[in-house]
Amino acid sequence: MTTFAIVHGAGDVGWSWNLVADSLETKGHTVIAPDLPTEDEQKDLTAWASTVTDALPSTSDVVVVGHSFGGFVAPLVAAKINAKALIFVTAMLPKPGERPADWWENTGYTDSGLEDQFWHDVPPHLAEESQKRERGMSETAMAKPWPLDAMPDIPTHFILCTEDRFFTPEFMRPLVADRLGVEPVELTAGHCAQLSNPTGLATLLSNYAN
Repeated sequence: MTTFAIVHGAGDVGWSWNLVADSLETKGHTVIAPDLPTEDEQKDLTAWASTVTDALPSTSDVVVVGHSFGGFVAPLVAAKINAKALIFVTAMLPKPGERPADWWENTGYTDSGLEDQFWHDVPPHLAEESQKRERGMSETAMAKPWPLDAMPDIPTHFILCTEDRFFTPEFMRPLVADRLGVEPVELTAGHCAQLSNPTGLATLLSNYAN
């Protein structure tokens, strides 16, 4: 079966994907979701990607999933191992040479102004645990240009979360069309879909594996 390599977002940890992992594993898949070295100023995005590839039991039949800021890292993983597919989940989509710090201005991002942009639809006990596990973000990761010349030439998909208050559908739809050139699949969930709708997200991911 397929191995899913999960790349979590900024300030997050692999733990937040445990419910999705459980659901995928019941379908016979393997899941790895390592904690990235987000606070280590000595490590750049390439080193983050190595953290993921080093955790893989095999590089055969791997689908790489990038969430939020993980969109800057997941393509690096996919390119390094020639992955079966690449899936972005309400994720940042980089351009060659673009620094993560510049992405916001380059894409015309504006804050939605809505309250509780991350956990509004997450069960309270999971939201509380997620907030306890939050981590810092290194300046090194934000400052270095994205190193690829293009997105990996493999099947690539985007899951758009319709209740996302951080990367709103109105912002993401034209961005996905412009930078990825695919039609996103929509999931009823907020930005932390892995906690608010893990079963629905796992089902979509599993479908792509097939």
